[in-house]
Amino acid sequence: MHVSTSNLPWFAIRVKSRCERNVSNALREKGYEEYLPLYWCRRRWSDRVKDLQLPLFSGYLFCRFDPMQKVPILATPGVANIVGQGKIPYPVRGEEIEAIRIAAGSGRRIEPCAYLKIGRRVRIEQGSLRGLEGVLLRIKGQDRLVIGIELLQRAVAVEVSSDWIIACDSQIPNTIASQLDYGH
Repeated sequence: MHVSTSNLPWFAIRVKSRCERNVSNALREKGYEEYLPLYWCRRRWSDRVKDLQLPLFSGYLFCRFDPMQKVPILATPGVANIVGQGKIPYPVRGEEIEAIRIAAGSGRRIEPCAYLKIGRRVRIEQGSLRGLEGVLLRIKGQDRLVIGIELLQRAVAVEVSSDWIIACDSQIPNTIASQLDYGH
C-alpha cells in the first residue's frame, strides 16, 4: 500500500518508550512519509564508552497523513497517540520540519535542548545552514542555533559559527541575553 502524502500536513506522533525506530519503519512500510530526526551522542558506562544514534525528539516522530484517515496511524504498533487536542490532531508547521531536516543534515553537531521562547532571534547567512532562523544561545563558549517544534515545546541546538549569524528584527535586552550564556 502506498499513500501519496507530499501535499499533506505533518503531524507529531507520540510513541511508546524506545519505539521510535520501529514505528518509523512500520509507517514507511505502510507507505507514509515519516521523519525521525536522529543525532549522535557518546554514552559512558562503568566498563565502556559507546557512540549511539538517538532521536532528537525522544518519544516522537513526524508523519504526513490525512487527519481524516488517522486510524491506520493509530493502529501501528508502538503508537501512543497523535499530538493534538482531544481527538483532533494539530499539524506541525512544514517550515519547522524543514528547518530540523536542514540542521540534522548539515554535518554540524546537533543535540536536544530546552525549548526557549526568549533570546536573540538570528538568521544564518552562510554555510550549510544558510537561511535558517532560530534563537542564538551560547553553551560552553560555543554559539548554537536553537530551532524547535512549537507544538511539542521541544527544541534542538546546532553548532554555528558566529560569523555566519545576523540578527533578525526582534532582539531582547542585553541583560536577558547575558543570562543565556550557559558556559558553566
